[in-house]
Amino acid sequence: MLIPNYLKEHKVKKLSSLFLLCLLAPAALAQLATPNDNGITFGHVHLNVSDIEEHKRIWVEHFNGSIVERGPLTVAKLPNMMVALTEQEPTMGSRETVMHHFGFKVRNMDKFLDKWRADGLEVGSIFFGSEGQLNAYVILPDNIAVEMQEDKGLHLEITGYHVHWFLDNPEEILQWYVEMFDLEIRPRGRITTTTNVPGMNMSFGANTSGRQATQGTAIDHIGFEVDNLEEFCRQLEARGIVFDVPYREIPAIGLNIAYFTDPSGVYVELTEGYDEY
Repeated sequence: MLIPNYLKEHKVKKLSSLFLLCLLAPAALAQLATPNDNGITFGHVHLNVSDIEEHKRIWVEHFNGSIVERGPLTVAKLPNMMVALTEQEPTMGSRETVMHHFGFKVRNMDKFLDKWRADGLEVGSIFFGSEGQLNAYVILPDNIAVEMQEDKGLHLEITGYHVHWFLDNPEEILQWYVEMFDLEIRPRGRITTTTNVPGMNMSFGANTSGRQATQGTAIDHIGFEVDNLEEFCRQLEARGIVFDVPYREIPAIGLNIAYFTDPSGVYVELTEGYDEY
């Protein structure tokens, strides 16, 4: 059967378009959540790591990340968040600090853990979490704790889910974030001291004292992406926040930034521009 040339051309174009979509799909899915009415969404977790190439490999092979490098900045793009990497020996692992861990949802826990173990990476405790789902801690190099939660109905294989403070005064720090970022308290399973920004749950857990501030440690800081960051910084200053690094623009990496330390000792970066990565 002879196929007219115009139909052949149409078929080729259609197949080419499908192929291009397949190539672009992971990058399209690895993006930040839509900002809320105040222009805020979760941005990133920033890690200090002793071997950046090994961490890049892990974030690509196990978390389906895609690596973006701009100047000195290295970022793994993931659904709902980014993980930024700095090659610097951390002063301590995350489990010794106020920012004990951050977490993901995964569609198939057994598949994820089997691949993790086969790579010689550490698996911590496996348990049923506060939402009644199967959970597991996995430990990245540099003693960075990451909590995985199984969600068999997840439309993606894996996605960012929460950041978790361990501290003596969870209600107080939760209320501080609610007031400063204009958020609402929303329980997560049995955990009542939690709130949300688009893309990420922020959980505040009661735990033993003596945990350290984060700057210089394995989880150096967390970050929020903010529309019109300069104005938002002015609003935070009016509410009493003193910035460690005031608002500034860094064209070399396409970001506007500012830093402060929250009352618990977690270092926080505010950015504008990560949503273009």
